[in-house]
Amino acid sequence: MDLRDSHNSQQTLFRSFLMGGFECSTHRLPSGRRLDVIDATGHERHAESDYAALARQGILTIRDGLRWHLIETRKGIYDFSSVRSMLQASQAAGVQPIWDLLHYGWPDGLDVFSDEFVERFAYFAGAFVRFARQSTDEPLWVVPVNEISFLAWAGGEVGIFNPFEHGQGDRLKLQLVRASIAAMSAMRAIDPATRFVHSDPMIHVVAHPERPQDAPAAEAHRLAQYAAFDMIAGRDRPELGGQDDYLDVIGLNYYIHNQWTYPGGHGATIEPSSSSYRPVSELLADVYERYRRPMFIAETGIEDEARPVWLRYIAKEVRRALRSGVPVHGLCWYPIANHPGWDDDRHCYNGLLDYPDADGQRAIYEPLAAEFARQRKLFATLSDADGEAAGVEDPDALDEAAHWMEIRSGREDIFVKHGDAHDQP
Repeated sequence: MDLRDSHNSQQTLFRSFLMGGFECSTHRLPSGRRLDVIDATGHERHAESDYAALARQGILTIRDGLRWHLIETRKGIYDFSSVRSMLQASQAAGVQPIWDLLHYGWPDGLDVFSDEFVERFAYFAGAFVRFARQSTDEPLWVVPVNEISFLAWAGGEVGIFNPFEHGQGDRLKLQLVRASIAAMSAMRAIDPATRFVHSDPMIHVVAHPERPQDAPAAEAHRLAQYAAFDMIAGRDRPELGGQDDYLDVIGLNYYIHNQWTYPGGHGATIEPSSSSYRPVSELLADVYERYRRPMFIAETGIEDEARPVWLRYIAKEVRRALRSGVPVHGLCWYPIANHPGWDDDRHCYNGLLDYPDADGQRAIYEPLAAEFARQRKLFATLSDADGEAAGVEDPDALDEAAHWMEIRSGREDIFVKHGDAHDQP
């Protein structure tokens, strides 16, 4: 069956429809400090208990990451010991990992704009496939480069991430696409069954009603969300080597600030009460209409007490998309474990699991766990015929305004403190 043309809402490519993702950023900050969130959260040390805890919650598909800078400390020499325990733990827990190969960071001394960067990334990707094939016969799922669009903006346009360039966003995006294509070619040469996910922000951008002259720039900004996907599929810049089957599965990242009035910044978020707001289900339909690919929500989440209602809100929109025939294959809460803030090391309460105790056990945020259980029942009983969920109180009856009032009550500072920089294309 060609999944690109499938409209069966109960099909999923993954082991579980509801997923979780461990934050695995490894980029350098302007201070020069390199992040290693997997280490900071203790996830590598406690991978077995982490995966087992999620499996008990019915979460059997996990986004996780490799740390290239630890694996290749010398050119062409690979030490996968930091991955081995995680791979073994995933098998023991019966969970399906989706591995990010490059989550914002790369080895020191490597120029991201060089040909060497593309070549070394391709060799690294191939080496990982060889390593993984020694341990498992399960199909390997890989995100070659996480959030190409966002990294190109953050690192190439406004200089808040490595490589700290300004006005070079398009150049960096092209280079990251080249690296992704080279890596996919190398991986498929070793194992043709390797599956690829390409994740990027799903956004909506319009001109402010008082500045209609910004409409062309706002629309160009909105369309930029598709640039990396188009190049990977060979629709644009075919000289980069993109091809149709490389755009295998699309991962769409959506947070509360992913709709805004151009040019953005504090106070620019579009709320559902605005006539400019577009339901998430419609945004999903737009992406599917453009690419006709299987897709899923690869990242979504929020902090503090708003977590359960945000999951309810996004899940409702996913069900709306499914009922309209859009093949959404999953919903991933990201991050699934609380972590230190990138810039200030504050305790970010945005996950289902908290920091580990001395025995590696993590407290569970019970309100979010209860919402996961409710949503699991709703998705499991979703009917293609009428979308009814038998025997389960369906929260879909809440309208947008009611959801937003709940979200605001759970996070009063939500439109002030949540990072406006995230998920720009």
